[in-house]
Amino acid sequence: MHRIGHVLHVSNTRNMIIKAENIPRIGDKVANENLKPVGTVFDVFGPTSSPYVAVKPHVQSPEQLINHVLYVVPSKAGRRKRKKR
Repeated sequence: MHRIGHVLHVSNTRNMIIKAENIPRIGDKVANENLKPVGTVFDVFGPTSSPYVAVKPHVQSPEQLINHVLYVVPSKAGRRKRKKR
């Protein structure tokens, strides 16, 4: 499990905005410190030296997660290996 960072605020489109400590991939599942799923990574934006992450929430009130730390849940599928020719 990788730490993404703290939730700064909730945008007008109801996405949670996080100051990224570790950069996740778009579509990764996001959980809180209790491993409860709270959303998926929707976008990574901003300067490459200090990016931000937008998370589309799957919870009723994402405002309650402001100042909480969110984590990326590792996918069970893993990476696919390339076929050798």
